[in-house]
Amino acid sequence: MPRLVDNLRGQLVLLIIAALAVAQTISLWLFVDERGLAVRAALGFEAAGRAANVALLLEEAPVSLHLAILRAANSPLVRFHVSEKSLVDHNSHADRAIEARVRSLLGFARDREIRVELHEVEHGILPMPHLVPEMAEMHLAMMRGELSAIEMQLSIALTDGQWLNVATRFEPPPLQWPWISIVSFGITAAIILITTCWFLLTRLTRPLLRISRATDALGRGEAVNPLPLNGPNEVRGLTQAFNRMQERLTRFVTDRTQLIAALGHDLRSPLTAMRVRAEMVDEDETRESLVASIEEMQEMVDATLAFAQGMASAEAYATVDLGAYLQRLQADTIDDFTMNTANSTNVRLRPQSVRRALRNIIENAQRYGGGAEVTFGYDAEHVQIRVADNGPGIPEAELEQVFEPFFRLEKSRSRETGGTGLGLSIARTIIRGHGGDVALSNRAEGGLLVIVTLPLETELDQLASSISR
Repeated sequence: MPRLVDNLRGQLVLLIIAALAVAQTISLWLFVDERGLAVRAALGFEAAGRAANVALLLEEAPVSLHLAILRAANSPLVRFHVSEKSLVDHNSHADRAIEARVRSLLGFARDREIRVELHEVEHGILPMPHLVPEMAEMHLAMMRGELSAIEMQLSIALTDGQWLNVATRFEPPPLQWPWISIVSFGITAAIILITTCWFLLTRLTRPLLRISRATDALGRGEAVNPLPLNGPNEVRGLTQAFNRMQERLTRFVTDRTQLIAALGHDLRSPLTAMRVRAEMVDEDETRESLVASIEEMQEMVDATLAFAQGMASAEAYATVDLGAYLQRLQADTIDDFTMNTANSTNVRLRPQSVRRALRNIIENAQRYGGGAEVTFGYDAEHVQIRVADNGPGIPEAELEQVFEPFFRLEKSRSRETGGTGLGLSIARTIIRGHGGDVALSNRAEGGLLVIVTLPLETELDQLASSISR
């Protein structure tokens, strides 16, 4: 369930289902309420019709038959009686529809006074007193002991100056949820989700996942082909913008790499000529000094080119077993180092580039820290390769500065005691090109700890791969 809620498709599906459920609930509530109003109106009109007919009979029949007419009209739920006083004081809750109904049956006599009052009776009432005991018990059982009723009182002025008073009570219909509507909702939701929403959401989420995966790959320096323009207009526009960005970045990196390569080629030629001429110097001390300076310049040119290549490498990515990968690196290293690879895992990287970065870090630990101890661990998203040494460490103020190109802690600039100051810069450039990072810290027990972080294949990559298939 959390995975369904976390992705866009699941959220949209849940949102659509929730919207359908709310709309269906409102429709059912309105339907039930309309049904209740219709039943109430029908019962009220029926009692009003009977009252109008009784009023007409009383006015046309002799006075001696009035009691017989009233007895015949009475029922357990509707009671009629004639008195000189109106039952309704007409102060509140008048119902014009029922009054119009009675007036129409009486011939639209405008001078006849008709009073109607409707009001709800609170819960817990007893059945009407005119019900026989058996019907009252049935009524209580049916309503589970709680009666809720609409009580109507109607007073019609007769031609002889008396009032026909009518009292009735009827229960509103119980709440009923039509099962056919619920089944209809389920079928409608299924059809919408399967035939329409799922198709549309797939057209929306598939290009977005493809863009996300391509962006991550581009950030790691992988070669990414232009993405196809699929999906809605907005998604196609986003895809087109990504393709343009990728093209510009690729062109920028390519131009920069070609410039540096041309510069390196142009620098090597005069350096080679200088080396030849230096060898022709007769004085040994001068000749050795010139050759050493030229070799240092050549080394700096090669290191600079290597640094640039680390930022713009075209090497293909591959999935490797990290434990075996580090063991091969250990076997190829001149000065052996301690390593613990008990729990291995697969990592996607550019093997030669990362090998070069790790080798620079390990060789630094061996040169300045008296040896290197390599371990690694991983979680759901990253793998960490830790390189520890027992050297003097680095001042806290310079932990970040050592990553700057040509920065050296050893200030003599001697090739015997230090390199060109590009080793850590190249290492961090390569690792950051993979979407990771390199960080330094001093160990409490002494020495330096270098932590190389590389991303593992994420669930997003796996989901995008499954969708693209």
